[in-house]
Order: sequence, then structure tokens, then C-alpha cells
Amino acid sequence: MLKEVRVGLIGLGNMGNAHARMIVEGKVPGLSLAAVADERNEVSQRFPEVPFFECGSELIQSGLVDAVIVCTPHFSHTRYGIESLDAGLHVLVEKPISVHKADCERLIKASQGKDLVFAAMFNQRTDPAYLKLKHLIESGELGELERVQWTITDWYRPDSYYASGGWRATWAGEGGGVLMNQCPHQLDLWQWLFGMPETIWADCQLGRFHDIEVEDSVTAVMKYADGKRGVLITTTGEAPGTNRLEIACARGRVVLENGKIEWLRNEVENRQFLKSAKNIFGKPDVWRIEIPFENTGDQHLGVLKNFSKAILEGEKLIAPAAEGMNSVELANAMLLSAAVGGEVSLPMDSSRYETLLMARVAASKPKEKVAERGAVDSEEFAKSF
Repeated sequence: MLKEVRVGLIGLGNMGNAHARMIVEGKVPGLSLAAVADERNEVSQRFPEVPFFECGSELIQSGLVDAVIVCTPHFSHTRYGIESLDAGLHVLVEKPISVHKADCERLIKASQGKDLVFAAMFNQRTDPAYLKLKHLIESGELGELERVQWTITDWYRPDSYYASGGWRATWAGEGGGVLMNQCPHQLDLWQWLFGMPETIWADCQLGRFHDIEVEDSVTAVMKYADGKRGVLITTTGEAPGTNRLEIACARGRVVLENGKIEWLRNEVENRQFLKSAKNIFGKPDVWRIEIPFENTGDQHLGVLKNFSKAILEGEKLIAPAAEGMNSVELANAMLLSAAVGGEVSLPMDSSRYETLLMARVAASKPKEKVAERGAVDSEEFAKSF
């Protein structure tokens, strides 16, 4: 039985560098950084005591590691994930686990029948606010959910952000825009809290605010079998933007915004009141309640600690990678709906979307890298964890 997990990290971009530093600094008990890989030789001296590979496949086959953390550009998550699993290595993959559902299916299939830990970096699941919401929903405290609306428009990005890398905001580089880059965590939280809808209709505007190929403004409507409806609104072109999650339920309305959960709680459930009220304009009386929760969370560090304990002690995963297909499917279905101009039923035909995406990839034109100043410095980024 392992006493310490030798980790190989593939991709020393912003997130990969941050994860590596947390491990090297001893913040993740049970994990040691045994090797790193990146196509850019100039980053090899970030961790001079750690063996460096210019190819992720060489790291995987090196025999130096027991587990791999994949932090590469989106499209390569599938390849490196499958190679690692086939090599008998535990895997933690950054979000999204793949760019499209068909690749998710291939990646998940590679994990089946293997006694390996296969996790995803959905660190928002450790956020106390979302944990509190999940408890309120699953405990039945809110009663039946009627409507969900998430307006998350505080992803504002100037043109210099997209110009900082030729792969950014291209079909070939990222496989999408705000849905695949900024929103995977929110899409994961959506399905984690509310489940998967039956159908999706979406309006995805390609390059509305920026000179980019992919979507930078999305409005989506989700229909559920039980009758509830969900609306997601997101963009990278609106300032100052907002982040407001509103849940209408039998026992009132719950809003998560500005780090607070407020519940306008009905004294009498909606449907009970509307059937019994004699006043033709009557409404249930409400109580205004602020739901307390500890405003702290381990975020990325919590997922890394969980990954270590899952390998060494069998701890239950916070975010099994197989669940990562749901958020990818939501994004894919929204983009497919916009392309065909109608509703898309779920589960979605993965080959249908793959055909659309590959046509867009073939026509994709990565930009010149013209604005280094728009890039986030990896060293400074890592210090925030």
C-alpha cells in the first residue's frame, strides 16, 4: 500500500503552476511532486529539483509517478487522461474534463474496470455557500423547486485577454468561449444542485463583444421533467456584471449573491396557499432569513487533499471525473441548440455535436499572439493559493 503518492503534473500554465507550488510547499499531505511536463522548455526551471519532461507522454511512461494531474489546454485532457489511466496511474484532470461529450465518453470508458482514482478539479463544490444550498435542497427544507435563474455576467474580459494567446477563444484552441472557459464550474454546480434537464434551448452569440470566433454571450432555457424551468445568462462583455443565483421554491425564494444567502420563506407553501386563499389578491406571509454559513473553503487545495486521501485512504471523491461529463454536455447542448435554432433533448447525441465542433475546428483560425501584457503571470497567480 502506498504511503505517499508520487505526482506528475502535466502543464505548467497558471493552474498547473499553482497546483505544483501547493504540493512542493507541503500543503497537500500525502502528495509529492515527482515530475513535471510542459512543451515550453523555458518553464523547466520553475521547479529545478523536479525531473522535467517536454512531453506529457514521456512523463506518463517514465515510471517516476503514481498519479498524474492534467492541466494542459482543453483538447489534450482526453489524450493525457486516457494515456495515464491505461498506464495504471491515478488521474486528476482540470476542468472541463474534455471539450465535448464524445471525448468525455472515451475518457470515462478508459477508467472503467480499473481500480484507480479518477477525479476532476471542480473546486467550487468545496465552497460553503454551495454546500449549504445543496443541503437545503436535498433535505427538503425548500420544498419543491419551481424555477432556477443564474445570472453570472461578472466574467468581463478586455480584448487584451483574448490577444494574450493565439489559442484563446478559438474553436481549435479551446473548443468554445465563455461556456468552455469561464463557466465550467457554474455548469457543474448547476447539475450538482439541480440535476440535468430534459431539453435545452439557447441563444449563443459568437463574438458579440469581442473579435473572436466563439461565444461571448449566452442565454439558455432549461426544461425539467418535473415542470421546473432554469435560465442561465452569462457573458464576458458586460461590466460591472453580476453573480446572482435565484431559486424559487414551494417555501419561498432563495438568493445567493454578494457572499450571502437570503431566504424569503413562505409561512404557507405556494401551492397550498393558492388553493386555499379566499382573498383573490392574497399572498403568503414571508419571513426574511439570512442563512448563515462559514465563508471559508479549501477550494483547489481541498480537491488536492481529497485526491490524496482517496488514493491513500479510500476517501470518497468530492468530484468524480465521470460526473464532469454533465457540465460538458450542458455546454455542448447550448452551443448545438444555437447552431440548429431549436431545442436539444438530453441525453444528447454526442456524435451530432462532435460533427458540428470538428467542422468549426477545421475552419478555425488561431490568432497571432499580440499582447503579452494581457496574460496572467503564473508566478503571481500561484501566490494567490
